[in-house]
Amino acid sequence: MRISKKSDYALRALVTLATQEPGDLLSIRRLAEGNDIPRRFLEQIMMDLREQGWVFGVTGRDGGYRLAVAPAALTMGEVVRHFDRVLAPIGCVSVKQYEPCSQEPTCRFRRVFLEARNHAARMLDGLTIADLLEDPPSSPVES
Repeated sequence: MRISKKSDYALRALVTLATQEPGDLLSIRRLAEGNDIPRRFLEQIMMDLREQGWVFGVTGRDGGYRLAVAPAALTMGEVVRHFDRVLAPIGCVSVKQYEPCSQEPTCRFRRVFLEARNHAARMLDGLTIADLLEDPPSSPVES
C-alpha cells in the first residue's frame, strides 16, 4: 500500500492542528512551512478537509484553521480513504471498489494481498489523530 501526497499532507496538517490550543487558529502559511507542504497544494487539501467538516477555517489576514472535530474522533483510515478511495493493493481485494479478476479462482497470491489489505485497514482504522500525537516509535521502520 502506498498513500498519496494528499493523504500524507492531510495527515500532517491534521496532526499539527491537533497540537494547537482549542480555539487557536493556525495560518495556512505556518501550517505549510511547518510541515514542508507546498502552500497552494495545502490550500486545496484544507478546502477539502473543511468540506468534510474535519477543520474549521477563517479567511482574511487574521484567519487560519483549527480542528472542527475531536482528535480522537477521526481515524487515519477515514482520511486515507477520503483522499485515496481505497486501501487495497489490488482491485480484487478492495471492499469499496472491488474489481473482478479472471484469475481470482486460481490466483496464488490474492490471499496475501487480501490479508495485507485487512491488516492495513485494521491498523489505520484503529489509529486516531489523537493517537498520532504520542511520541513516535523509537525503532526504525523498514521500507
